Amino acid sequence: MAQVDKKAGLLRKSSATKKPLKEKVVLMYDGIFSTEDPTKDNPRFWEELFLMKVNLEYLESKLEFLDGEELMNIKDNINSLFQQCILALGEEHQIKVVNALQTLCALIRGVHQKNKSSSGFDIINMLMGFDKAELRMKNLMESLDSILCGEASESLKSLCLKLLLCLVTVTDNISQNTILEYVMINSIFEAILQILSDTPSRRVHGHDAVVLLALLVNYRKYESVNPYIVKLSIVDDETTLNGMGLVISQALAEYNRRYREKEEENQGGFFSTFTSMVGNMFIADADEKISVQTNEAILLALYEAVHLNRNFITVLAQSHPEIGLESPPVSLVPTTPTTPLGTTPPSLDIMGTTELPLDPNMQTSNLLITFLKYSSIVMQDTKDEHRLNSGKLCLIILTCIAEDQYANAFLHDDNINFRVNLHRMPMRHRKKAGDRNIPSRPLVCAVLDLMVEFIVTHMMKEFPMDLYLRCVQIVHKLICYQKKCRVRLHYTWRELWLAFISLLKFLMSNETGLLAKHNIFTLTLMVVNLFNMFITYGDTFLPTPSSYDELYYEIIRMHQVFDNLYSMVLRLSTNAGQWKEAASKVTHALVNVRAIINHFNPKIESYAALNHISQLAEEQVLEVVRSNYDTLTLKLQDGLDQYERYSEQPKEAAFFKELVRSISINVRKNVALNTLSQEVLLREFSTIS
Repeated sequence: MAQVDKKAGLLRKSSATKKPLKEKVVLMYDGIFSTEDPTKDNPRFWEELFLMKVNLEYLESKLEFLDGEELMNIKDNINSLFQQCILALGEEHQIKVVNALQTLCALIRGVHQKNKSSSGFDIINMLMGFDKAELRMKNLMESLDSILCGEASESLKSLCLKLLLCLVTVTDNISQNTILEYVMINSIFEAILQILSDTPSRRVHGHDAVVLLALLVNYRKYESVNPYIVKLSIVDDETTLNGMGLVISQALAEYNRRYREKEEENQGGFFSTFTSMVGNMFIADADEKISVQTNEAILLALYEAVHLNRNFITVLAQSHPEIGLESPPVSLVPTTPTTPLGTTPPSLDIMGTTELPLDPNMQTSNLLITFLKYSSIVMQDTKDEHRLNSGKLCLIILTCIAEDQYANAFLHDDNINFRVNLHRMPMRHRKKAGDRNIPSRPLVCAVLDLMVEFIVTHMMKEFPMDLYLRCVQIVHKLICYQKKCRVRLHYTWRELWLAFISLLKFLMSNETGLLAKHNIFTLTLMVVNLFNMFITYGDTFLPTPSSYDELYYEIIRMHQVFDNLYSMVLRLSTNAGQWKEAASKVTHALVNVRAIINHFNPKIESYAALNHISQLAEEQVLEVVRSNYDTLTLKLQDGLDQYERYSEQPKEAAFFKELVRSISINVRKNVALNTLSQEVLLREFSTIS
């Protein structure tokens, strides 16, 4: 002990007069960054290097400060370091493997970063050499695949996935990442599936595996045959698909839970009481405080699964206990850094709860319910770019679901009912709906509720036209299914009709401002044609004859809106302006709505005059409607139940390109290999036999 103290004392004394000594690994890095062969004076150089703790910061900063010419001068040493890292991955000594994985990540990131500032060298040539690149990448991918599929420790597997995420996201536009060509040739798709199908692996690595898969699927997806797209589209193993569904469900449920916690915090205390007393004047400020980072990477994975794999649709309906009802203590795992946007895995306690048997007293949920709740949150505020992208992607996913026959059968099944508590935007003129008031209904009711909620809460100056079009299209597709299969859904249709009428009223009131930015007649025509569907075919899918009567009642009651709309489109269709053709289509579409108004209004006025009533009650109007159906003449309109099926290319290609770019940037920012404690690794590997 005395000897140690003496040594420590000597070090302290010398530190005052001499420069601090460089750690040995830094000296070895300096050897690599010289033009000499580092093994010239030390044949065991590489063996010793991988036994030392990696200094990621020094390695990356060293690469950063070299200019292009200096980097080219040490190309042979960089090639050797890359090759030696790959060889070290096959070592039995696991500390060597860990250090090799971390070094590879720093090397790939550093060289790519250098390429941004001074192009003039090829990245593949700099890292591996053109002549050896194919073999090097084959060996690397085989080693990573072997670790992921083998009996390696969880920390090692986690590092493998983080290296792969690092490799995929070194460029903002992943389709410009030429190294990924080798990841296409040497597929790790099966390794990802194995992680998702194995419960213990999925709990630890599922999130990273799903994000990695979502990114790989988007590599040059419109330009060439991507093997990950092909393979994902034909996966039919139930365990694997359910595993992927669970990872997505848990990540979205974690977001919902965090949002609910912030919402409860926001509603508690003096501030909430005060704002209620003054009429919720600060509702917008309060809502801003309930801001939780969205997870576009997981949402992208859900989209790709739903869009590419028809078998995945069944996963949406798989029941499990509602995630996040209870939160047992979280056991921290060192390999999973807590990071925002795009890479945040859900808590491991959440990951575990879904594997438990169903409790008959516990509310059951499924991926679709969790997704609808998530959508109801992110679609509230479309001013934030990330939420806008999330909201748009949610609606694209719902569009794919609304077109699928099996999904529709499940959504409309009257024997499978759920109580879905969607989040509603705080508004001055309405009270917040309590959880207990929500009835148990087929899931399509929750989808329609979500669409109605969006329609009534986003009529604003910065009008999100694209999202409105998608909402109305989803409603149309669901009603087409109901008409085709004669599904009589017990839903409060009046809420939907009133939402549509409010929307028409808003479009007319803001005609000048909106027409400067949008063609409002596309949306107007879609809404009017939905009324036409109800008028023409409503008797085949509305739940009761009285529902059909209520439709007529609302059209007659709100006739002023339709009259004003007709006047507006007639004015524009008779002028020689740019909107002539679009407005003319709406004019023709209004023929049956106007026929109803013109037929029943005189009858109602006559009934009121005959009975000396100044204002008729709803039941009295309905009585007039029922007794005068037989004299009403309507025109049969073709194509009301036809729609264009969703296609990603070419319409959505630009959106997905930007979305994937955003995800890539955030994943790269948050892949933190140096958060893995060396002490934790040593402790873990010391127990490995």
